[in-house]
Amino acid sequence: MSALVADKLGVAVPGRTLVEALDLAVEPGEFIALLGGNGTGKSLLLRTLAGLRAPAAGRVALGGHALDSLSRRAVAAQLGFLPQDPDAAPQGILHESVLLGRFAHLGLWQNATADDGARVAQALAHMGLKGLERRELATLSGGELRRAAMARLLVQAPAIYLVDEPTNHLDPAQQLAILDRLRTLTRAGAAVIASLHDANLALRFADRVLLLAGDGRAEVLDCAALDAVRLETLYGVKFDEGRVGAHRMFTAS
Repeated sequence: MSALVADKLGVAVPGRTLVEALDLAVEPGEFIALLGGNGTGKSLLLRTLAGLRAPAAGRVALGGHALDSLSRRAVAAQLGFLPQDPDAAPQGILHESVLLGRFAHLGLWQNATADDGARVAQALAHMGLKGLERRELATLSGGELRRAAMARLLVQAPAIYLVDEPTNHLDPAQQLAILDRLRTLTRAGAAVIASLHDANLALRFADRVLLLAGDGRAEVLDCAALDAVRLETLYGVKFDEGRVGAHRMFTAS
């Protein structure tokens, strides 16, 4: 069974259809990179797939169940969403903020356990935040806050990760570390959809790409089929294709 399914899914804003009749089946163990220019609907599509926004048409199913038939707690136990930017100003202590990722798995009156604490410690270590556990979120840099949000998602441990520009505010080394962590999760059976601005990162980490034109058109294809012509259509600039060793790469020109 597919982990997440979009059936004839539509995403729209007043006066404009961004995604029309999208059919997408996300399988356990795969990484899908979401590519498109600014304003093409990448963030809105991810929010729709996460059940945080009603579709303009069609439906989303999670684990074989209509997404809108599930409680938010049931959704959170299976699906994790990392927004492009936080919905509120950061407050509190880093350790407690990351621990919030476990609450979807706890009973109504159940407290966090030693295992939950160990998960937090491991996630902070994976994100290079070990030693900052007692820091106030308001004192962290933009990159540290981004990695803290990713650590909270790792602690949530969903089967499906929807991540909106996970490399925001990060230097190149941290970008690669985040995407490598997501790729590692897929090897353990999780599914990932991540919006990216760099087609070369998609080629390096993803299995498939979902291209959004912003006018309703959406194309799903294997990364091997991604070419300079499609990228030029997507971004409105010319791309050249080359190689670095055995790896394909694109440069805008």
